[in-house]
Amino acid sequence: MKRIKLVVAYDGTDFRGWQLQPKVRTVEGELNRALSGLLREEIQVTGASRTDSGVHALCNVAVFDTGSPIPPAKLSWALNQRLPEDVRVQDSCEVAADFHPRRCPSRKTYEYRILNSRFPLPTRRRYAHFTYVPLNVEKMRQAAAYLVGEHDFASFCAAASTAETTVRTIHALSVEREGEEILIRVCGSGFLYNMVRIVAGTLMEAGRGHIEPWQMADILNARDRQAAGPTAPACGLTLVKYEFL
Repeated sequence: MKRIKLVVAYDGTDFRGWQLQPKVRTVEGELNRALSGLLREEIQVTGASRTDSGVHALCNVAVFDTGSPIPPAKLSWALNQRLPEDVRVQDSCEVAADFHPRRCPSRKTYEYRILNSRFPLPTRRRYAHFTYVPLNVEKMRQAAAYLVGEHDFASFCAAASTAETTVRTIHALSVEREGEEILIRVCGSGFLYNMVRIVAGTLMEAGRGHIEPWQMADILNARDRQAAGPTAPACGLTLVKYEFL
């Protein structure tokens, strides 16, 4: 048996997230179906990041075990012939038999895109959240600075989370304007359920002037989901980088 690692990109719009669920379309389900058909054995992949419904990825990681003689590097080519157009494997290779993507030290980087213009653009509707309300990027930057480092992010965690601890570390968090788009980029060792989208929603509240940047410290200290801003829509969020340390 060999353990194979896949690097997977997908447009999350038409998926109910990564994780396998009965009677709904998921990225994990599509990979299991395509791999089982290709290799003629029952395959169940294990994903590194279980992205939510509507969230995109350039580089999610999955592993599976197989006895197939197909060379690991060739699997990506063969698999892409069987996958739908909104999922593509970017790379495939053999890894150590004990490699598990969720148990290895790692860093994930997400980007959240906001189209901040007078009117929405149809070509951006799947990949950026639209708001016509002017956002103050400098205030968003100032607010973001309070979140860098190790903190208890209970205020930025959806109520449905089953995490054992809400302490997480954000290594970097930036806010930049690129024309009519605002890009929030966050790098961390791990994130709570809906954490990045709640961070984005709260930073937008700062950008609108509904909260002052210094209030981010109070929001953290509250350890209460009601203290933070709304959960930003999934369409603007993309997993852009996954590093194993």
